[in-house]
Amino acid sequence: MDYTNIFYVLASVLFILGIKNLSHPKSARNGNFMAFIGMMIAIAVTLISYQSLDYKIIAIGIIIGSIIGSLFALRVEMTQMPQMVAIFNGFGGAASALVAAAEFLKLGDINSFTVITIVLSVFIGTLTLTGSFIAFGKLQGFVSGQPIIFPGQQLINAILATTLLIIGIYLVQTPTEINYFYAIILISATIGITLTIPIGGADMPVVISLLNSYSGIAAASTGFVLMNNALIISGALVGASGLILTNIMCKGMNRSLTNVIFGAVGLEQESSGDGTAKQINIKSYSTEEAAMIFDAAEKVIVVPGYGLAVAQAQHAVREVAEFLENKGKKILYAIHPVAGRMPGHMNVLLAEANIPYEQLKDLDEINSEFEDCDVAIVLGANDVVNPAARHDTSSPIYGMPILDVDKSRTVIINKRTMNTGFAGIQNELFGFDNSIMVFGDAKDMLQQLLKDLKEL
Repeated sequence: MDYTNIFYVLASVLFILGIKNLSHPKSARNGNFMAFIGMMIAIAVTLISYQSLDYKIIAIGIIIGSIIGSLFALRVEMTQMPQMVAIFNGFGGAASALVAAAEFLKLGDINSFTVITIVLSVFIGTLTLTGSFIAFGKLQGFVSGQPIIFPGQQLINAILATTLLIIGIYLVQTPTEINYFYAIILISATIGITLTIPIGGADMPVVISLLNSYSGIAAASTGFVLMNNALIISGALVGASGLILTNIMCKGMNRSLTNVIFGAVGLEQESSGDGTAKQINIKSYSTEEAAMIFDAAEKVIVVPGYGLAVAQAQHAVREVAEFLENKGKKILYAIHPVAGRMPGHMNVLLAEANIPYEQLKDLDEINSEFEDCDVAIVLGANDVVNPAARHDTSSPIYGMPILDVDKSRTVIINKRTMNTGFAGIQNELFGFDNSIMVFGDAKDMLQQLLKDLKEL
């Protein structure tokens, strides 16, 4: 009796349970462990079931991969996590494409179904590889975060897609034509680049989740090439969860997926009809003055953003929150779905500082709380708190659901500079009568704020 598929089913159950547990921070660690065990079972069964394998080469590959993964895990800062995720998505796509390519090159007489699955795997995997590296370059600053557009761009994409389809049909009919196969690889790589470079920094969270989905679909396609049930199931799970997450992110930005891919958000927009930016008058306060405002408050809402991540200020904000809580004040955290540079960025950051999950409220839960909030402190967030999203039809973020921090009695905003966010526009919140600015690095500011609070 062949027990291979039985163990694959067991691995798949662990994958599903792992994903389910990842939905809540308290169970996320267990979920990650379950998925790890499931993957180890799938790998072990696959290695045992295949004959004539060179286990020395496999062991060397595992050792090298483990070393590289460990170095990434230990050395990559939390602020660089989106870049690492983008790279890993690319590597996942590349692995699928390489396996499919190897099968194509070694097989002699090959049926049409296998050729179709190989073409799909190579196309999606190669597209994921080049698209992920472009996303990495934009996030890291190697490539401009602004959309890169040129005349006839969408026409070129259409021509490339049509050419790919025609060559793919020819390859299915004549699988011995190796040049067709190489042409598919080249065109797929080009499409990955041309689809990603027009996407601006404002859309990077969506792009990352979409590329994650692509890597899963590529893996599932490769599973059909190898007729490996574990790879089909795990790839389908990654692809489906990635698409669901992408949909959630799009809703968080009030955008359609097609608009994200083809809309070129991130270009600098004119803030007024005459092409001149509206003058914003800000009120700059010291941490001592901010401390007195906090001392008089009863309810405080913390709004974390990318500035918090850059400064690695999650522990500092927890210390300030704990001090205020000990004085009887209510503390909540407002989490926007696209705050930061990747899905769940703020949740992970705050969980690292052991901030109770019960205090973390998503956009729908928290917005009603701002109306009776004494102080909302915005730490490095920009576009997700910009009231222009509600009324300025000319704004690139118009219609995007935002955190209603402007409805608080007092809004304390911490920024290092007056630079714009990913969308490249001014935040009119900074000039509101109930808004004050406390400039500086978030970590340094919070540490000084805590000292000033203790001295009151």
